[in-house]
Amino acid sequence: MIVSLLVLSFLIFFHELGHFLFARLFGVRVERFSIGFGKVVFSKTVGDTEYALSAVPLGGYVKMKGQDDADPTKTSTDPDSYTVKPPWQRLLILLGGPLFNFVLAFFLYYAIALMGANAYKPVVGMVQPHSPAAEAGLRAGDKILAINGQPITTWDELSQTIRQSKGALIFTVDQNGTLKEIGVTPRVLEAQNIFKETIRRRMVGIGPRGDLTVVRYDPLSAFGYAWRQTVDASLMIVKSVQKLVEGVVPAKEMGGVIAIVQVTADAAQHGLVALFALTALISVNLGVLNLLPIPALDGGHMIFTLYEMLFRRPPNEKVVYRLTVAGWALLLSLMLFTIVNDIARITHG
Repeated sequence: MIVSLLVLSFLIFFHELGHFLFARLFGVRVERFSIGFGKVVFSKTVGDTEYALSAVPLGGYVKMKGQDDADPTKTSTDPDSYTVKPPWQRLLILLGGPLFNFVLAFFLYYAIALMGANAYKPVVGMVQPHSPAAEAGLRAGDKILAINGQPITTWDELSQTIRQSKGALIFTVDQNGTLKEIGVTPRVLEAQNIFKETIRRRMVGIGPRGDLTVVRYDPLSAFGYAWRQTVDASLMIVKSVQKLVEGVVPAKEMGGVIAIVQVTADAAQHGLVALFALTALISVNLGVLNLLPIPALDGGHMIFTLYEMLFRRPPNEKVVYRLTVAGWALLLSLMLFTIVNDIARITHG
């Protein structure tokens, strides 16, 4: 539980740090930097900024001069006010939070690459009947050493090679201690993706046994690994939001703070690499979700700012106020809904 709260607090701090640093870069006075919402439990003023810990540790905020989410119609004309800054500067200040989430995820994945990333070994655990693999003679327990002479060290490499292949493949296989070369011709077959949708792609009809290996990267190649993992995680979160809106993913699958705490606690028990991987994924999740065009989020404020840049005038104050109130109502409803989901999931095992 303590580890989970520390992880959440750190992610919130890093997100708000992005807003804070960009605000200070452009000369905006930050009146309060708070971890948590509600009543301030502890605070210390350094310079012009009050640094605070608040009672409800479910978020955080940076209160800039001239900006008030509770009343978006409030402004200030002072030179160190957020509202007098050019739209492009305000846009970068808003983007700073999500950007720092992606940067944090990148460095966590980079650390994982140096420590050793977990991956499945290319050991066959299942062979589908009447599949190309079954017809070629592949069996459960076979270790795939190479495909067309190219060494294979992980199951991901194996899958990617098959998906991108054209024509027949020569598998170099360790079959019960005997080295064999087996020709396999992939076919376009049906499978289910992580959203339980039916997809079609080149496959041979095998599944991993589940044996784990540790893959370590040198400091240079670790950059490539971290970049791929950050991009893949971002695309997965975007796709998940899309599938949720489309109704492909049922709303009951949504999780909230309780689920995050529970999963983070479980990951902590499996070691530092698992904890870093989950923290990186949650950080990407925060980055993507904060970019959604919901008025109460960074993405909503960015839409208003882009409107001002495009039409050379700020949006109507009454419209901004109503949309912001609606945005907060939506977010609070989603928070309550996910908490109910989490409780139902726990009580029903």
